[in-house]
Amino acid sequence: MAGRLGILIASVAAAGLVAVEPITAHHSAAAAYDETKKVEAQGKVTRVMVKNPHSWVFLEGTDEKGEKVEWQIEMGGVTSMAWTKEALPVGAAVKAVGHPSRAPGSHGMTAAVFSKADGTPIGPRGGRGETPPR
Repeated sequence: MAGRLGILIASVAAAGLVAVEPITAHHSAAAAYDETKKVEAQGKVTRVMVKNPHSWVFLEGTDEKGEKVEWQIEMGGVTSMAWTKEALPVGAAVKAVGHPSRAPGSHGMTAAVFSKADGTPIGPRGGRGETPPR
């Protein structure tokens, strides 16, 4: 009888472990980006990655010294954003304004507002910007 009770308890415990949903860690954008500042980048879209947990837009532009750099713009994940890859086609000339990366010497931003070269807003939020990743 004690053996059966032990098997029953072990079975219930194993079933409980299987039923537990995976826990995913998440971080605040404030750790990687300075939400008290803004940075601007202009350039051509070279790549768009729409995926989870974060999507990315890459621009070939210049830095404050006029040297060629790749801007890396972090956006929300697929489920939290209304963007599609077609909204920012490769080769499109755009301006992005967002919160700069805290990493010294990097060319990254988040919560970007995109516009065309002529200032026309781009994006599903009418130029109001992407919600910062959390």
